[in-house]
Amino acid sequence: MPSRLSRREFLARSAKGGAAVAAVARSSMAFIAPPDSPNDRLQLGFIGVGARVQSGVIQSAMAVPGVEVVGVCDAYNGRVQRAISRTNGRAKDYGTWTALIADPSIDAVVVATPDHWHRTQVVEALRAGKHVYVEKPMTLTIDDGPPMIAAAKESGRVLQVGSQGMSSKTEETARDIVRSGKLGKVTMIRATYNRNTRSGAWLYPIPPDASEQTVDWAAFLGPAPKRPFSLERFFRWRCYWDYSGGIATDLFVHLLTSIHFVMDAKMPARVTAMGQNYLHKDTHEVPDTINAVLEYPEGFTVNLSSTFNNEASAESGFEVLGNEAALVFRDNQMVLKPENAIEGNGWVVSSWPEALEKAYYDDPKVKAEERPDTWPPRMRKQSEAFGEIGPDATFVHVSRFFESVRQHKPVVEDGVMGHHAAAAAHMVNLSLRQRRPLDWNFATDTLG
Repeated sequence: MPSRLSRREFLARSAKGGAAVAAVARSSMAFIAPPDSPNDRLQLGFIGVGARVQSGVIQSAMAVPGVEVVGVCDAYNGRVQRAISRTNGRAKDYGTWTALIADPSIDAVVVATPDHWHRTQVVEALRAGKHVYVEKPMTLTIDDGPPMIAAAKESGRVLQVGSQGMSSKTEETARDIVRSGKLGKVTMIRATYNRNTRSGAWLYPIPPDASEQTVDWAAFLGPAPKRPFSLERFFRWRCYWDYSGGIATDLFVHLLTSIHFVMDAKMPARVTAMGQNYLHKDTHEVPDTINAVLEYPEGFTVNLSSTFNNEASAESGFEVLGNEAALVFRDNQMVLKPENAIEGNGWVVSSWPEALEKAYYDDPKVKAEERPDTWPPRMRKQSEAFGEIGPDATFVHVSRFFESVRQHKPVVEDGVMGHHAAAAAHMVNLSLRQRRPLDWNFATDTLG
């Protein structure tokens, strides 16, 4: 979930707020017992060590007892050097991802390359006997998913997708609340992810030493269409269709994974989307603004929206709306907001003859439903806010991957779940590019 508050700031503000704050602690199942001997250590390699890896994933992996990061590779030399430094010099530069997965001493790999590489690297790593943690989105296209799922099944190795939000205790609590029926019938979910900065639009600064000598352009392109050397494409690859699905696959996949998890949903039956590139025409191929509607067979609709052109008036987050209550996720907190709806027919009944109006309000049922000012007073249902304590969701998600590897248990986000979250995002892109609604065929688990 997007947030402008640190955890400490959030807890401090929540404690001062009017709503009661319930602290939810993460499950102990997220933590792995230390190995019994050095031979039980899991050797981990990273294929791609960009900003996402170095801002959290590699530290999370190193914090898991019994896990050692022994190898890295990346198409930019500077990132390799920094990753090795983060491991205190213990990791080795394998040069290429094929050399890394060929090493029999490596037990598992994290695939954190641009999206266009995921299918090839995941499938080949699984075939090489490695357990695989792949950063979201799992795929570049819908067709990429089934071969990756099949490779995991055939290899008998673990495949986990890295949308860490579903490993948060907040989202686990949200799913329990939905299942309990406290929200009543959920008919709509509104989810937004808005930004208005260059970094938010993936226009990241380019390292001053980046050049054809420090960037392996061929290694970056791989299965993508051949293009002239471009530092913009290399460091800002999410802006281009060749390597990314833009907003839908980078941002909506987070929201969709959470929604599927909380609602026990699989896939939307129909998707309709519109979007354009309004203000970033010189830097982006992908749209900077998208609005999409997704209809689910479970009986609810999801509205997804995102823009890179405003964040002040369009607050990011998502809301699960039921006829009895709502769950609102914003600024690192979840709030359960019961409905306090009061019927209001006064403006209609006031047009009736006076005797009929009086008789209408003399009805005890009408008084109870429409007249909050009548005796006796009634209590207003209060909101309840939930704040989370404990390790962050990335550490929990990563540690659960290693727990699955050690204990041969199902992963928290398997290839099927990752494929469906990404496929729903791809349907958004296909709908806006083809300018038509798209349907999902549940019998074949493909586009209709």
